[in-house]
Amino acid sequence: MKTSTRYILAGGAVAALTLSFVSTAHAGTRSTVTLPAAAAFTAIPTFKAPKIFGTTFQADPGHDFTKGVHSRRDGILRGWITHVSGVKADYEPIKWKKGTQAEGHFVGPPEGDVRAYSSPIAKNVVFLSAFGCKASMQNMTVDRNTGLGNKRCSRSVLIKRAKQYERPALITVYKGKIVRVQEIYTP
Repeated sequence: MKTSTRYILAGGAVAALTLSFVSTAHAGTRSTVTLPAAAAFTAIPTFKAPKIFGTTFQADPGHDFTKGVHSRRDGILRGWITHVSGVKADYEPIKWKKGTQAEGHFVGPPEGDVRAYSSPIAKNVVFLSAFGCKASMQNMTVDRNTGLGNKRCSRSVLIKRAKQYERPALITVYKGKIVRVQEIYTP
């Protein structure tokens, strides 16, 4: 009797944490959720986000670019997806280049630079769009305080959009997979 009650309580706790994690992810905020070891999935830790409009490329200490294109270390990269093949995405860091006539724009590494990564897109990736989930990309869905997308869209929308456009985003990598992509709004 006591054992079955423990299972029911443990299951309820996991369900409650799952719901809080999903609602937090849907709201576009970062959160760390610690689940029991027996849980079916692992929570994504909170990583320090880079400056959204940083003017230098982010370093990846310890990454050996001479060993071919492979996953970045765990963390958040200000970057964009450059190519999608199946469920694997190639991505690179970006930086903000101030303009002389206009505000500026994001740029990737110069031609011949080897700073590129490749990771599978997680099945449960969180994609927060700055332009809604429709192909027209006409609806602005942005947190006005941060300039980051806050409309959760499906994995298929992320893959389709990444195949068509290089959109600036905060790309979160965890355990070698892309687990979160949050678009940066640029007009």
